[in-house]
Amino acid sequence: MSNANDAQQYTFLIDSAGADERLDVFLCDQFEALSRSYIQKLSKQGMVSVNGKEVKCGYPLRENDKVTIEIPALITPHILPEDIPLDILYEDEDVLVVNKPKGMVVHPAAGHYTGTLVNAIMYHCKDSLSGINGVMRPGIVHRIDRDTSGSLIICKNDTAHQSIAEQLKEHSAKRIYRGIVTGHLKENSGTVDAPMERDKNDRKKMCVPNMPSMHSKKAVTHYEVTECLNGYDYASFRLETGRTHQIRVHMAYLRHPLLGDTVYGPDKDPYHTNGQVLHAEVIGFKHPRTGEYMEFSAPLPDYFLKLLEKLRQ
Repeated sequence: MSNANDAQQYTFLIDSAGADERLDVFLCDQFEALSRSYIQKLSKQGMVSVNGKEVKCGYPLRENDKVTIEIPALITPHILPEDIPLDILYEDEDVLVVNKPKGMVVHPAAGHYTGTLVNAIMYHCKDSLSGINGVMRPGIVHRIDRDTSGSLIICKNDTAHQSIAEQLKEHSAKRIYRGIVTGHLKENSGTVDAPMERDKNDRKKMCVPNMPSMHSKKAVTHYEVTECLNGYDYASFRLETGRTHQIRVHMAYLRHPLLGDTVYGPDKDPYHTNGQVLHAEVIGFKHPRTGEYMEFSAPLPDYFLKLLEKLRQ
């Protein structure tokens, strides 16, 4: 484990948009990696102040308030390579495209420091991984949820990372998913253009707000029903943007959450899918070195195929 002794101090001047917002909610929006409970803990330790005075986390901010927070240096665990088999779709000296299995976490985080995709690619790629996202996320330029399977790009050097990251930012990379939604969509094809932001009541969730705010980010999902099943629709989704949980949130917004998604849908998982039925099937991008367009497709996992057969009956 590595550690540093110094805390980092941050100061914010509240404008009219931030007025009347709770102090802890405001700080959560500024530091997405920090939970609300952690910020409340820092406040109790005297590391959060408004206008030089300690206040409660529920303090309603006012315009021109000066908010200061001290964040202790994080203890970074030592992440080790692990000999975990990879389903490789493509590999060269710049990029690695893998088919991530359902249930595998992409990168280490609290409670998941082993058995992740990062542990596996560190073993496979040795020292050939981009370092732009730091020691916890070497090679990782984008991610998919733990319970979402499918294609993922790993970057082996910083030049490749910058190129792929720019394509993702410009929405020029092609990403097509397959999923099963509950019920039947009103239209066989359509576009969900609904901004998203972090849920103020649950920091682990995203939402489509009733009224977009300064924290809302553009989110666009194109969908098309591939097959009408018994009580469900089998559909494809093309991402125009890539927000956290985007397809899951947008389908729940349409009142047709993904089958098995107990976070954004019903609490019960009728087919015991252990999470949302969603697969990142196609990834397409321009090669960072040659500029050649490349496209790869990850086959549907066995559980998905068996579920389709069951729902066709």
